[in-house]
Amino acid sequence: MAINLTLLGQLIAFAIFTWFCMKFVWPPITAAMDARQKKIAEGLDAAGRAERDLKLAQEKAADMLRETKQSAAEIIEKANKTANEIVEEAKQQARAEGERLLAGAKAEIDLEVNRVKDDLRKQVSVLAIAGAEKILGSAVDAKAHNDLVEQLATEL
Repeated sequence: MAINLTLLGQLIAFAIFTWFCMKFVWPPITAAMDARQKKIAEGLDAAGRAERDLKLAQEKAADMLRETKQSAAEIIEKANKTANEIVEEAKQQARAEGERLLAGAKAEIDLEVNRVKDDLRKQVSVLAIAGAEKILGSAVDAKAHNDLVEQLATEL
């Protein structure tokens, strides 16, 4: 009977131990496991959100880079257009200045030609008077024949 009593005592001790473990040991262990499982799930969700955020940030950075390149291309195009306009304006100003200088030079040449013609007329009229004096043998009064001399000068 001793075996039965020992077996019964062991059975009671095992039942008390099982009840004690179920009441005091098992709930904190399951709570710790549930908390750990929840923490792992939250970490996985955070990793998924971080991955989505990273993709969005990369797309946004790519869009910004594309916009920046487009803006830079527009700025360069405007700068080239402005440079071409400045060059064209400088060419036009140079042409206008050249034409102005050419017109001034032509006017100056015309004035010089007219002055030389006037000097030549005066010299021709003096020579004509001197020649007429020699041919006629008498003095020709320049004041008296001024109209004649002027007519001769304009014909020359």
